[in-house]
Amino acid sequence: METLTDLISGMSHSTIQGFVGVTGIVVFLVVVVLTATCRIKELMDQDEH
Repeated sequence: METLTDLISGMSHSTIQGFVGVTGIVVFLVVVVLTATCRIKELMDQDEH
């Protein structure tokens, strides 16, 4: 979590390229977490049947 905080705080002192890069990292992390959550939910629903 500290790494994410450092990225976001450093983003404000960065160039446009840095801002876009950090935004990409955060979006990628959100996509990974949402995908994992959906897959876990699907597996739990299958186990109930």
